[in-house]
Amino acid sequence: MRLSSVILLTGFVAASSLLGQSRQEYEKQCTTDDPEQSIQACSALIQSGQVSGKSLAVAFLDRGSAYGRKGDYDQALQDYNAALRLNANYANAFYGRGWVYEKQGEYDRAIQEFNQALRLNPNLSGALRERGLVYTHKDDYLHAIQDYDEALQLNPNDPSGFYNRGLAFALKADYTRAIEDYNHAIQLNPKLADAFCGRGNAYAHKGDYRQAIQDFDQALRLNPNLAIAFSDRASARKQSGDYDRAIQDYDQALKLTPNDAAAFYGRGWAYARKSDYDRAIQDFNQALRTNPTYSEAFYSRGMAYADKGDYDRAIQDDDRALEINPSFTDAFITRGVAYSHKRDYEHAIQDYDQALQLKPDSADAFYNRGLAYEYKGEYDDAIKDFSQALRLTPKDADALNGRGYAYAKKGDFKSAIEDYDQALRIKPEYARALGNRSVAYARTGNYLAAIGDRFRLSLLRFGTASRAILGILVMLMAGIFLLAVKRYAKWAQRT
Repeated sequence: MRLSSVILLTGFVAASSLLGQSRQEYEKQCTTDDPEQSIQACSALIQSGQVSGKSLAVAFLDRGSAYGRKGDYDQALQDYNAALRLNANYANAFYGRGWVYEKQGEYDRAIQEFNQALRLNPNLSGALRERGLVYTHKDDYLHAIQDYDEALQLNPNDPSGFYNRGLAFALKADYTRAIEDYNHAIQLNPKLADAFCGRGNAYAHKGDYRQAIQDFDQALRLNPNLAIAFSDRASARKQSGDYDRAIQDYDQALKLTPNDAAAFYGRGWAYARKSDYDRAIQDFNQALRTNPTYSEAFYSRGMAYADKGDYDRAIQDDDRALEINPSFTDAFITRGVAYSHKRDYEHAIQDYDQALQLKPDSADAFYNRGLAYEYKGEYDDAIKDFSQALRLTPKDADALNGRGYAYAKKGDFKSAIEDYDQALRIKPEYARALGNRSVAYARTGNYLAAIGDRFRLSLLRFGTASRAILGILVMLMAGIFLLAVKRYAKWAQRT
């Protein structure tokens, strides 16, 4: 009884307050941007008894919109339903109800509501734009872009329409057209932080990290609490090799969104690139506590364990990643590498086979399977796989060195030396290829070239010290040579 009395009293106070203001004033306050003020004014209008029929439906619609802006979607839905009971052909109420379903992730119901709104009012650009966004959520970018096109024809000055279409183009990997749309959105609304963030992402995907970071900087100037801008700037810095500043950005993102699994994952990846595997594993653990089905986090934690030499735990993490995503090609490859380190070449080859079934043009899978065959002594198969890897990535010095070694083990030193030569043209300081070529030269009787490669190898391994030793040797040899010349001259004078 007490709760009902409070509700009735609140309604009475709100309705009676209309006596001091005109209906027009309350209708104006009902549509204000402040959701609390809007809810209060609309409630007073609804409870006053002074509006009915379609006018009352408008009041319910406006209050529903205010509840929606507050994130109170259930109450918003109730008000949109009330509006439709009063006016069954109210397009904006169907649009509002679709917007609520979209926010709640009920995308099929949202599309049905937007369809009905557009049947009643084909020129409702907002419904087209929001339906496009729902299609984007469903990965149906073709229909999304079609809706954005129509919405922008109806309202060519809508920055949100350009922003949303840019997002759809970006998700299609059409980054050039995405940037064009983000540019339009920014021209129409220079304070649209999300558009700067979207354009930054597009530039990052095109490899222009400098421009990307500038856009993220601007997004954060406009909205210092935009966590996604910190995360995206961190990703750009990470890709450009600036791991320390990337970690700082992830720290900021996690202050704003402490349960962001992607930010923990990204920071863990940055720590791993700095060879700080323990802190990387801690972050991957946190990402997995937040999202237990995060296959990339299992995969990356497995790589960190492998880098620490803990191949059993690496294999366990790859197992989990593949349980979640059986088509995770890279997880098959990294598990195969872990099996190879354990000298379990049969299981390694099986994993590389699986990877190649999923991705027949995987140079990494061919290369690693080639290594496994080489370790097993199956040099013909190794050569075939290294050749396939080189067909896909012709400048892979590791594959050239691997194939050269397989040729050498078969006694084909000429082909081996040709591969080592090519590997060293790509990586002039490739120690392993130098060492292997030295052995191949020696096996062919070219001892001078073998010694030359060994000497270069010592320079690489010992650096300044070996150069100092070389200087001393040259001076000694020069001294011996001069002494020999003087003695020869004296001998020649006597004779």
